Amino acid sequence: MSERWTDVSEKILEQLKQLEEAKNKDRLELVRSMRFVLRALEMSLVGWKQWVNNPDIMTKFSQEDLVTMNKKLSEFTRSFIQYDIEATKLGAQKGLKAVEKAKRKKRLKPKTSYVA
Repeated sequence: MSERWTDVSEKILEQLKQLEEAKNKDRLELVRSMRFVLRALEMSLVGWKQWVNNPDIMTKFSQEDLVTMNKKLSEFTRSFIQYDIEATKLGAQKGLKAVEKAKRKKRLKPKTSYVA
């Protein structure tokens, strides 16, 4: 299983590199690239959660291994969440709050029927 996982992950890394190196990406290509990146991240997170939730796997690692894993994951997560905050603020500046508020208002608006 882990050999297959690493083979797939290597292919994903190759695709990521190709996406990063592509020149003159238009907006649609950039969105497509972000979707691929987030899907790759999601797949990796699912794998990590399966490992961490399986005591048979986690008991194979030493205390030192677990300390290293925890440190790297914590650093990565902190960096990702910091960027998430920046992107969310940028979205708010672009008016996403108003769009979401309008959508909610539209969903909550009662339907009226007219009787002639």
